[in-house]
This record gives sequence, structure tokens and C-alpha cells, in this order.
Amino acid sequence: MSLKNLNVSKKTHKFLLDKLKDSRTLQIYKKFESNLPVKKNFVVAVSGGPDSLALTFLAKIYSIKKSKDIKYLIVDHKLRSNSTLEARTVQKKLKNFSIKLNILTWKGKKPKKNIQSIAREKRYKLLTDAAKKYRIQNILLGHHLDDLFENFFIRILRGSGLKGLISLDRETHKNQVNLIRPLIKIDKKDLIYLSNYIFGSYIKDPSNEDDNFKRVKIRNFLKQLSFEGFDRKKFFLTIKNLKFANENIEFYTKKNLEDNVTILSKKNNVILKENFFSQSNEVVFRSLTEVIKIVGKKYYAVRGKKIDKIIHLINFKSSFKVTLGGCVIKKVNETVILFKE
Repeated sequence: MSLKNLNVSKKTHKFLLDKLKDSRTLQIYKKFESNLPVKKNFVVAVSGGPDSLALTFLAKIYSIKKSKDIKYLIVDHKLRSNSTLEARTVQKKLKNFSIKLNILTWKGKKPKKNIQSIAREKRYKLLTDAAKKYRIQNILLGHHLDDLFENFFIRILRGSGLKGLISLDRETHKNQVNLIRPLIKIDKKDLIYLSNYIFGSYIKDPSNEDDNFKRVKIRNFLKQLSFEGFDRKKFFLTIKNLKFANENIEFYTKKNLEDNVTILSKKNNVILKENFFSQSNEVVFRSLTEVIKIVGKKYYAVRGKKIDKIIHLINFKSSFKVTLGGCVIKKVNETVILFKE
């Protein structure tokens, strides 16, 4: 870096650090840092909206304070005619703050149905692949407290179980990369304030106003609830209690897998002991789901209804043979065996 660029960078860093003199900004940063569970370098997923711009600023401050080398990435999904212009606009804006933003482009045919869910999966794929190239295991996402609430109600409408209801957690894993949400306890209104205070503006995604999308309908529903006296703190406590319950079930699921599963020949063959099915229904359900993932070598679990059918067969049939999730499930003389299809 040239001496001139170094001086510009130092001035920019001072400018950004001075923003912490604002009490509300400092309070938000403290929440961010306390909810950041990693000390190593990470990638920041940027979109140009208020959430990700606020995350970008907070991560930049963290990198200055901790002397970390952080990568900033934005995905140009090309689902809208102006998506490339938006990505470049965000790139130019962040350059003024000594933040280098790299653009990842989604190439190929675009979906006509399930647009948001497919686009989300593609975005994660591009981000995790890029992180691996950088040899970085952590990606920071801009999900916040409002997203946590929205996700809960969306999962209710889908008929999700306990694990699905609390699936948007501070840290999850995808494609062997950690997805971290350090803003998960921060209100969206604080992120909008921060984005406006630091950058002056942000990009508005028109799909966020399109009530053809389920998430937008849920968002509008929650707004209406707030007018009726919806207590966000109490609701957050409810979700927190559900997480405690889920952790207990996960503990007994892990114990069931350790005690009642015999793995043979490099996880291609598995024998389930009789006690495997003497646990609670939820523990048996999760344990069998995990075994099928392991034997079938699948990243995603098979649908819950199919797992329920297999458990029903095991309980009421003396012998059977079926295939599911890339593996064969066979019961002979009260012994259940799974092997790769």
C-alpha cells in the first residue's frame, strides 16, 4: 500500500472509530461484539440493505480494533434488471470507507417458482464456496431479532417441529462453513438507524414490500400484532425457553446414537439396537433421521412424514425392506439394519 493510500486509510479508520462516540452506536457495537463467538478472520455477507450495511460497519470497527483481515462479499443474483448496478453502487459506497467489497455473480438459468428460497440457497452456496477459497471457516450474516420472530411464524405455518421453530440460531453450519448471526439479539430499527447514521442511505429491496411472499405477509402480521400490544421481550423469552427444551432433546438424541447404534465398514452399514427405539418419540425420530443422513451421506434430512412412516413400520412390522434418503432400511427378526443404497 502506498504512503498516500495508507494515510487515507488511517483517516478513514479514525472517522469510523469516532462514530462510536454516539451512545446509541456504541451500545449497538457492544451487543455485536458480545454476540460474536469467533476470534478468527471471517467473511461478511453484504446485500446493501440496512441490516447488512450495519453489519459491515460493525465488522469493520471490529477489524480495526482487533487487527483482523476480513473479507466482504455481495451476491449479484441477477433476478432484477438493476441488480448489477445495485451491487456496484454498494461496492463504490463501501470503497469510500476503505472497505473492499467483492461481487459474486449468480450465473445460469433463474427459477420461476420458489424464487426466494432457491435464491437463498444459491447465495449461501456462492458465499461458502468463496469462504473456502479464502480458507476462512466463518461467515457473518445480517439476520436480526425481527428475522428471528418472522422465521418462527413461518415455520409454524409449515408445520415444523420444535427443532424447526428455533432453527434461526446465532450459529449454524452449512457446506462445512460456520454461519454466524451476531445481530440476532438486535432490533431492526437499531440497524436502520446505524445504516443511516454511518452511510446516509441503503438499498431498498422491492420484494420486501411484495405481499405475494410469505415472509412479507408474516412481517405485516407482526406489525399488526405490535399495535395490539405484542410484547417482544416476552416472545423472545418464549423462543429462548424452547431452545433450552431443544438442547435437552439433542442431548438424549446424541446419547441414543452413542449407546444404541453399531457402525460397521466406514459408516456404510449400521445396526440399530433394540433400545434405540425405547426412547421418547422425538428422540427416536431425530436419531433415525441422523442415522439415515450418515448412511445415505446426505447433507439435508429426509422429510419428516417419511421418517414417521419408517418408525411405524419398525413398530408394527416383523420384517420389511425399504429405501429412503440414499440408504436401504431392513428389519429381520427384530433387528433393524441400514446400509448404503
